[in-house]
Order: sequence, then C-alpha cells, then structure tokens
Amino acid sequence: MYRNTWLLATVYSILLVGCATRHKTITVKPSIAPPVAKAVGKTVTSADGLVKGEIVGTPAPSSKFAQLQIGMKLEQVKKLIGQPNHSDSRITGKQYQPFYFGGDTQRTEAFYKGEGQLTFSNTQPDNAADTLIKITVNPNTSGNR
Repeated sequence: MYRNTWLLATVYSILLVGCATRHKTITVKPSIAPPVAKAVGKTVTSADGLVKGEIVGTPAPSSKFAQLQIGMKLEQVKKLIGQPNHSDSRITGKQYQPFYFGGDTQRTEAFYKGEGQLTFSNTQPDNAADTLIKITVNPNTSGNR
C-alpha cells in the first residue's frame, strides 16, 4: 500500500508537470486601420490672458468667424456676426463632481450655416455659458447640429 501511494504521487506529479509545460502559442496579427483624419486645432489665449481656447481650422479672411476672438461674450458675438442658425446647451461632467466649485460646468454651442460652430462656456460656477472658448471652422456645415 505504501508503494502504491508513492507510485500514484509520482505519476500525478509527472502528469501535472507535463500539462503545465504544454503551452499553446497564439499569434495575434495587428489590425491595420486606416489613419483617421483629425482636424488640428491650435490653442489660443484671450487678449486679457484669462481664457484659454481653441481654434480648429482657419477662417477665411472675409468670413464672419475671422472677426471673432477667444474670450468674447455671447452678446458681443451676436452683435458682431448675427444670430446662429441653431444653438444647443448642455451641462458638462464637472457639474456632477461634488467638490468642484469652478467654471466650465455648462456649454452652449452655436451653429452658423457656411461658417462652422462656436462653443461657449461659463467661467464662473453660477454664470451662464457665455464666454467663447472654441471656434470650429467648417464652410460646408448646414447650420444644424
């Protein structure tokens, strides 16, 4: 009986080592995805240095968007280039952070036909989203979201 126990233990050990050393090699081929063309934006600071924004694309010199500057207020923009064809407002994820007391909790997007999109944000937590932070130039836009 004693010999059978050692014999069984030895056989099980050999089987376990044999199973553990038998690896299956898996070859993973990398997927070749076409490069995604992404609009490149440049970071811009407002004239007073208080607001950082982004300009995506280059507005034509004769376009309405060429007159705009990062940091302008919504009312200034409307007086300068007119009412947008469509606008949309939303809150950002910062609105839900329990101990966040800064701005950028709301966004307003204004869409202009043949020009592009403007994004406004609030700089103070209890203010409306009325500071221009992003200009996206797209002359092919329909003016809708």
